[in-house]
Amino acid sequence: MNLLTVVGARPQFVKAATLSRAIARHNGSRPGAAIVEKIVHTGQHYDANLSEVFFQELEIPAPAFHLGIGSGSHGAQTGRMLEAIEAVIEDDKPDAVLVYGDTNSTLAAALAAAKLHVPVAHVEAGLRSFNRRMPEEINRVMADHVSTWLFCPTRLAVENLRKEGVIAGVENVGDVMYDGMLHYRSMANEAVLATLEITRKAYVLATVHRAENTDDPQRLAGVMETLGQAALKLGRVVLALHPRTRARLIEHSIDVPAGVHVINPAPYLEMIALLANARAVLTDSGGVQKEAFFLEVPCLTLRDETEWVETRDCDANRLVGSEPLRARPALDALANGDWKPDFSARPYGSGKAAEAIVDTLLKGHA
Repeated sequence: MNLLTVVGARPQFVKAATLSRAIARHNGSRPGAAIVEKIVHTGQHYDANLSEVFFQELEIPAPAFHLGIGSGSHGAQTGRMLEAIEAVIEDDKPDAVLVYGDTNSTLAAALAAAKLHVPVAHVEAGLRSFNRRMPEEINRVMADHVSTWLFCPTRLAVENLRKEGVIAGVENVGDVMYDGMLHYRSMANEAVLATLEITRKAYVLATVHRAENTDDPQRLAGVMETLGQAALKLGRVVLALHPRTRARLIEHSIDVPAGVHVINPAPYLEMIALLANARAVLTDSGGVQKEAFFLEVPCLTLRDETEWVETRDCDANRLVGSEPLRARPALDALANGDWKPDFSARPYGSGKAAEAIVDTLLKGHA
């Protein structure tokens, strides 16, 4: 089976690495039924950390195709990707195209493949925030509705698809991010704590990158005020600052509060260490919400909804939006030791999602 995997941002590479390892294990044990995988990097997000060292550290196969699309408006970026991916598919003639999550790369690859009658496999299918103002929500819905295989991370994702009339090809395999965390946790680069002069459970980690927060000056100012409150109540806040967020802070003359220490986005193994050792996490990232849950760290989500509702249902994740007043009860509960998340729930599978995906793809290709 010839499989073309399309990714465009660092989190997708980490997920893809998990599946690539499962493919390699399968090929080693059953060479007569091999999967030949080629990775396409659209270049949707330029990330200096996507270097040769990144691929070596995380055991990620180097991309076979670099499209170099870069940033731009949603329409322009998706259109350029659609054209470039279509050319790759026509030239490479894969048996299937595999996509992850909800980025513009995901949508473009799914549409290109579907229009060329190449089966699409969507990993992280069925997620819904039910906020159609989010570009990610549009991307994931559209990708789901043109996919042949829909690999869901949870039972709720399966139910979301059923309500939309999507039943064929749907399978609850668990979450490849959980697979990845089980693999990478022991590799985390703990030296970053000494470098930043922070100690275990004596700081809060924060990330902010969603357009709904960064592109709205009022929301961005509210988020910064919330981070300032966290610093006062819980100790130093380490803010891994996304380039777009940095630019918007400058553009709108919004100051970073006292007690908030800004760092550049960390390499993945350092980020795991920062997450695992944090007292709490404040984020608007879907991936970080889940990683915090896997590492049993309370999370305050700087959004009004989440597609990862399982983390909220066990009180490991509280939605606080961008208004400091909404965040105050959760911050006080953390400071007083009154927040007791239930991390015993295992809604994201047993850590064997990648193996299940490989098996299903091969059965479907047979």
